[in-house]
Amino acid sequence: MFDYCIVGSGLFGSIFAYEANKRGKKCLVIERRNHIGGNCYTKLKENINIHAYGAHIFRTDSKQIWDYMQEFCTFNHFINSPIANFKGEIYNLPFNMNTFSKLWGISTPKEAQEIIQSQKKAALDSLKGAPRNLEEHAIALVGVDVYEKFIKGYTKKQWGRDCKDLPASIIKRIPVRFIYDNNYFNDPYQGIPKGGYTPIFEKLLKNCEVLLNTDFLTNKKELSKKAKKILFTGTIDAYFDYVLGTLEYRSLQFEEELLECANYQGVAVVNFTDAETPYTRIIEHKHFEFGTQKNTIISKEYPQNWDKTKEPYYPINDTKNQALYAKYQDLAKEEKNLIFGGRLGEYRYYDMQDVIKAALELVKRELV
Repeated sequence: MFDYCIVGSGLFGSIFAYEANKRGKKCLVIERRNHIGGNCYTKLKENINIHAYGAHIFRTDSKQIWDYMQEFCTFNHFINSPIANFKGEIYNLPFNMNTFSKLWGISTPKEAQEIIQSQKKAALDSLKGAPRNLEEHAIALVGVDVYEKFIKGYTKKQWGRDCKDLPASIIKRIPVRFIYDNNYFNDPYQGIPKGGYTPIFEKLLKNCEVLLNTDFLTNKKELSKKAKKILFTGTIDAYFDYVLGTLEYRSLQFEEELLECANYQGVAVVNFTDAETPYTRIIEHKHFEFGTQKNTIISKEYPQNWDKTKEPYYPINDTKNQALYAKYQDLAKEEKNLIFGGRLGEYRYYDMQDVIKAALELVKRELV
């Protein structure tokens, strides 16, 4: 008999398993895939650590979380400075003076502010009341030029819907910097684990029993008997066999390619912001660790509509889905000795630091 059966070996489940084990609890970790680490999993190929499920760039504004993670890895000094490719035109991200200088041929913050304010005023003057959709809201925030080149096409691909058909609430704010700074994040602590993410999970789960290639839901009744409590980090609606309906997600497909050149795009992340390019990003993995290998490996990311045969990546947090999730939460409260956690279990868009924080908060509540 185990104290906890933890379904899923991503960050949330693995951190909880580690902390529970440290407190003398016996943990069984069940993983549907053939590897640990969830979407953070990295694999070594051509001596390059491949981020198998998309770019995972660690960053946080919490020294506590930064110090905690350094118990399991050493971070390099990688700073995320992606670029945008709009029909072959190259711009710096996030939106900053380098972007505006290339976009409008200007050089001072005052010039950039005047252009954006003029476009925002025109957009707001044309609206009768509050913005009704994402397009109107985005233009009201940053003006038509930034929206057309960097937001419209990318967002349409990411969500599979025209921006006019998306709620304004999806974009709460758009970071705009009137300085020449290409650091995408404001967080003071940033980096990539040297040697990739997988060694972190090997340390976290070292003293736990782990079953790979095991689908908990196909044998839920029997596996549930193995532990006093279950921590489930998969989709909450799947746990209940979609009895109340199916929550919606966006999925991704990754196309990996080995190239016989040392440097393909000169940066780790390129966002393709036009609507016509079918993928949203190309990741060149070696740049995460400043690699000097003779070859390189890239991954293209294709957003997809989700169905039950595909991996769920992004919850669609609109009003309809939030209402359905609330009903599943009520159902979960009726279950004794059952905990839901993580991005899928809580139907929330979590960054890595959010997952770690949430897992440690559960530890405080659960492991007294």
